[in-house]
Amino acid sequence: MGVWFDLEKVTDESFFDTAPIRFAYTMHLNASADDVWAGLVADKPLAWCKALDGHYTSARPFKVGTTREVGANFNTIKLKERFFIWDENNRRHAFYVEQANAPAFKQFAEYYEVTPTERGCRFVWKFAMAGRRGLGLPLKLISPAAKLALFDGFIRDTEKHFGTV
Repeated sequence: MGVWFDLEKVTDESFFDTAPIRFAYTMHLNASADDVWAGLVADKPLAWCKALDGHYTSARPFKVGTTREVGANFNTIKLKERFFIWDENNRRHAFYVEQANAPAFKQFAEYYEVTPTERGCRFVWKFAMAGRRGLGLPLKLISPAAKLALFDGFIRDTEKHFGTV
């Protein structure tokens, strides 16, 4: 099973605006909001992202408190997540990481929002994180490389899968 490190809870959307390290992406996809949302809540969420492998560990129907496990960067990073926002009607949700197999983060959260548009949908995907004591500065220094190598890759995979408008 390996060693797991506990992270601090995130319970407020403001973390996506105040975290020391933040990435936000807005994609205009050539797919319906329902199709993109279905991919986010599928048994294998975000299946189109090559560097992600995840599954929900809570039973349906999903709601606030739903849990998920994800392997990122081809399973070198493993995360146990808990959703603190779940809004089916507005196709948005957010989670924080409860545990990770690496000690780098004090807090880590993601936010997803899918909105219909005249031609497809707008998909907002936000990442927010804070490093553990003594690791904040090193994380900030490597964050541009991580953004380019990992997070930007998620966006490229999403746009390739759904197409853009």
